[in-house]
Amino acid sequence: MPPSTDHIRSVTEAYLSRHPSERGALAQLFASLAGTDDPTSRKTFPAHVTCSAIVIDSDWRVLHIQHKASGKLLAPGGHTEAGDRDLLGAALRELHEETGIPPGAVVPLSGFEDVPLDIDVHAIDANPSKDEPAHHHVDFRWIFRLCTKQAVTLQEEEVDGYEWRPFAQAASPTVRSKLALLT
Repeated sequence: MPPSTDHIRSVTEAYLSRHPSERGALAQLFASLAGTDDPTSRKTFPAHVTCSAIVIDSDWRVLHIQHKASGKLLAPGGHTEAGDRDLLGAALRELHEETGIPPGAVVPLSGFEDVPLDIDVHAIDANPSKDEPAHHHVDFRWIFRLCTKQAVTLQEEEVDGYEWRPFAQAASPTVRSKLALLT
């Protein structure tokens, strides 16, 4: 069973208690939560939930992967699936699928066990081949510390490459600004 609307709302409210100025930016999420469609379904439009894993190594660098579909360097992540019990679990599953890093090789950064580092709303172009209109992803970005030396093994169907970047060069401006607060 995918993450429930109540779980998503609870996580969002905990996040907003830390970042109250971002409530307006999450209007599409609240609209999805108020609707009758599953907010985690990739077929819920105009916006649905996705989850990403912000992974930090022992040198305080952030893992980025290059997605084939967009060509962009992003944090590992994607859509929730029926077997995901919660948002954090969805981020861990996506991390493992895209990079081969198992859930046991990372731990949530202290203070972020139940609250994501960032929630971002970003536009996704229409994809006629998947019968998808232009829409938005509401991405719950969870932060983890790599606790064991772990090789990255890419999911070749979706991922072209990876790199570890210093905090100041994180691809997402909102993640970059929140990482700067950690040091």
